[in-house]
Amino acid sequence: MMNLDLLFTSANLFVLPFWALIILLPNWNVTRRIIGSPIPFMLLAALYLYLLSGAIDPETAKALSNPKLADLASAFGNLQVTAAGWVHFLVMDLFVGRWIYLEGQGTGVWTAHSLVLCVFVGPLGLLSHFITVGVRQLLSTKTSEVVSET
Repeated sequence: MMNLDLLFTSANLFVLPFWALIILLPNWNVTRRIIGSPIPFMLLAALYLYLLSGAIDPETAKALSNPKLADLASAFGNLQVTAAGWVHFLVMDLFVGRWIYLEGQGTGVWTAHSLVLCVFVGPLGLLSHFITVGVRQLLSTKTSEVVSET
């Protein structure tokens, strides 16, 4: 088994350039090409599989197959399970961030604030994006109503 601390740190560092690209350079062609690729997600998913396969024992399998809060808390007391769980967060947050980015690119909705939230508190970044889309639609409707009245 490779060093868990090294894998954990490497996974954290691995995702940072992708977040930087979609937040800081969203309109750069290189960003669009890199973020359009499934390869980063495949690599993270492979690391997740590696970590998870080494973490599964009868107790962990039971905790994951019939989740009870106390059993999950106990399972996450294992460093390997925690590392796998963290990589799970990394890949899913980045995947959601990618979706927000691509939708923003396609619709012109501003996404930087939602992406920053997604890096740190993934679901709140997604919620922020939905709110931003809703506010934009509301303002667009109000603007078109005002224009049609004049």
